[in-house]
Amino acid sequence: MKEKKLFDSIGKDLSAGLVVFLVALPLCLGISLASGAPLFSGLIAGVVGGLVVSWASGSQLSVSGPAAGLTVIVVNGIAQMQTFEAFLAAVVLAGVIQIVLGYLKAGIIGLYFPSSVIKGMLAAIGLILILKQIPHFLGADDDFLGNLDFFQSDGRNTFSEIGYAFSRIQVGSLIVGLVSLAVILLWERPFMQRIKAFKLVPGALIAVVLSIVLNFLFQSSLPTLTIADTHLVQLPNITSPASLLAELRFPDFSVLTSPDVYMLAFTLAIVASLESLLSVEAVDKLDPHKRNTPTNRELKAQGLGNMLSGLIGGIPLTAVIVRSSANVNAGGQTKLSSFFHGIFLLMSILFLTDVLKYVPLAALAAILLVVGFKLTKPALYKNQWKLGSDQFLPFIITIVAILFTDLLKGISIGLVVGIFYILKANYKTPYFFHKVEGREGEQIHIKLSENVTFLNKASVALTLHHLPEDSDVLIDGSASTYIDYDVLEAIEDFKTVAAEKDIRLTLRDIPSVSAVSVH
Repeated sequence: MKEKKLFDSIGKDLSAGLVVFLVALPLCLGISLASGAPLFSGLIAGVVGGLVVSWASGSQLSVSGPAAGLTVIVVNGIAQMQTFEAFLAAVVLAGVIQIVLGYLKAGIIGLYFPSSVIKGMLAAIGLILILKQIPHFLGADDDFLGNLDFFQSDGRNTFSEIGYAFSRIQVGSLIVGLVSLAVILLWERPFMQRIKAFKLVPGALIAVVLSIVLNFLFQSSLPTLTIADTHLVQLPNITSPASLLAELRFPDFSVLTSPDVYMLAFTLAIVASLESLLSVEAVDKLDPHKRNTPTNRELKAQGLGNMLSGLIGGIPLTAVIVRSSANVNAGGQTKLSSFFHGIFLLMSILFLTDVLKYVPLAALAAILLVVGFKLTKPALYKNQWKLGSDQFLPFIITIVAILFTDLLKGISIGLVVGIFYILKANYKTPYFFHKVEGREGEQIHIKLSENVTFLNKASVALTLHHLPEDSDVLIDGSASTYIDYDVLEAIEDFKTVAAEKDIRLTLRDIPSVSAVSVH
């Protein structure tokens, strides 16, 4: 089976792009607000991520835009540089640094994150989404929709906020949230998807439209249930091209004589690059087709995005896992879905502000609740438990660490635990030898060595990724006494890729991932 062409799935990508837009709009606004930047700057970053980075990136499903993980750096950066325009100069420089990192092939680091840690990150994001959306679902949270930090600006934390929300439920928001959730779940049922018309329209869009209608009904018939403006989408007031231009800010390059701007740019570049690499690695895990994102190209794409965003007044952007996972769950197939989300963001700025300001946050919270559950299903925990302590402990520790700190700190803690188990495995099996034997007739023979550890994952993955189309490949594990789970998973993922590249794949003495997970 040949790989699908870009426009073969345009219907699914358009539908997914619309869902991602509905999720991205309040996130762009909320992150810019939390960063102490102009509201419009978050929308600019989202538009650049959708219209530019989607094409420059090699990822088919990741979505780029302003990231909650950068808010503290942005807040401190604006204060340090004293003006937002001076801060924009640092954003442009950060983009240049990322492009340089891409050409230096620094993206290889993305292949060295253990599978258990990446799965832990996805599960943690799902869990946090559920916990963080409950207060918005109940209409009792004034923090921005995309706030993922454990400690909040209002002095409460993730758990105390839920208790506070239950004591201050806004009944109108709760009704809207329940109806929206019911519509989204009903829309995904097989009997609904058999109806062609329902397949063309995403359930999330129907939920959002119904939520607006419900709130209008509350206003006219049951005023006590009317949802407060603070729990509706807040947008800058763009009424004309002139007001749009008035919102744009441009970098002040006179600050390039200050050493501070270079230190800030370097910090932004490193943190944004790490978050992007983590996100695309996680999205590749979610991709049904198991496509691999070229990590060096990703760094260049993110660098280009940050350069353009900074030049026209946008805050820094990265590949972001919440929007990317929403894209996967909505049925996105190619980078067109991210591009469409960028178009919708731009259209919303130009033409739809009068409509979108009526969207209740409770309806958007319902969308994110469904996304969160799909990321942190109980079956995921059960499967990781079956794999043994060397897979389960890094997984669960990553979840707990991210839940109580933030994304990058939690990943770092999980990585330390993962490295401990890697070193433990290598102490038992210290030698590794990997050789591509060459062609035997028309066959490429890849013979694995006696001990294949996680440290060899990158080499195996890259070798498989570069195998030519329409070839015969034998992966031979007959000489191996130990093959790490991450390597087996890479081989398992390659089965899908092989089918799509017309590679005739034969496995010899390679245990299946499902067989390993049973023990």
